[in-house]
Amino acid sequence: QVQLVESGGGLVQAGGSLRLSCAASGSRFSINAMGWYRQVPGKQRELVAAFTSVGRINYSDSVKGRFTISRDNARNTVYLQMNSLKPEDTAVYYCNAEITIARVELDYWGQGTQVTVSS
Repeated sequence: QVQLVESGGGLVQAGGSLRLSCAASGSRFSINAMGWYRQVPGKQRELVAAFTSVGRINYSDSVKGRFTISRDNARNTVYLQMNSLKPEDTAVYYCNAEITIARVELDYWGQGTQVTVSS
């Protein structure tokens, strides 16, 4: 089994910054892809930023130039640096990882962390 543990959410004023972290823990697994999604009530979960299985990075157009995703492979951790935050960035942010365990590919989600940006 694998667990994704997120941290770093909170309340910030517009124009401020936050850094989210997501660490994958478990045994005998490999990470194929990992990234961040967000969801607001009544809307579908949407991609924010992610490393793909071929090592590319995808960003939502709405966060390009403001958010930066990075990773520490040794710690199985991915980060999301969020700068110039806007009220419309308010959402629950979820970490996602596509993981292979014993040659089986599985999709994992973190518990979510709330990000609130006040105007």
